[in-house]
Amino acid sequence: MFGNPPAADIAARLRAARVVAVVGLSADPARPSHRVARALQQYGYRIIPVTPAGGEILGETAVPDLAHAHEALQSGESIDIVDVFRRPEHVPAIVEECIRLALPALWLQDGVIDEAAAERARAAGIFTVMDRCIYRDRAALVA
Repeated sequence: MFGNPPAADIAARLRAARVVAVVGLSADPARPSHRVARALQQYGYRIIPVTPAGGEILGETAVPDLAHAHEALQSGESIDIVDVFRRPEHVPAIVEECIRLALPALWLQDGVIDEAAAERARAAGIFTVMDRCIYRDRAALVA
């Protein structure tokens, strides 16, 4: 059974991160993904919107998938966390993309649960958090 990393490890990851790719980020300010991404920006993270809808969200150019997110990076940047706001049936493909791209951390938001995919990500060396809100953890764990 999957278990999340200890709170101290989550806090350390959140402190070290600078760039968060938000998969499933909505342009609609009423959606949780939009509110969370905006809050992450207020904490100083750069967000990269990952959505096939394209366009601009929260002042950043949206990309269709994680492979294209690398194109949105500025010199010296890397994706530190992939934050997922997609339904659980999409998680296995996202995990495969994270593994293929050797991304360091995967965060599955509240209600985004796929234990097998989370275990696969962890087995591939990806720091994995499931069924937790990155904003709530950032607010609670990082001073």
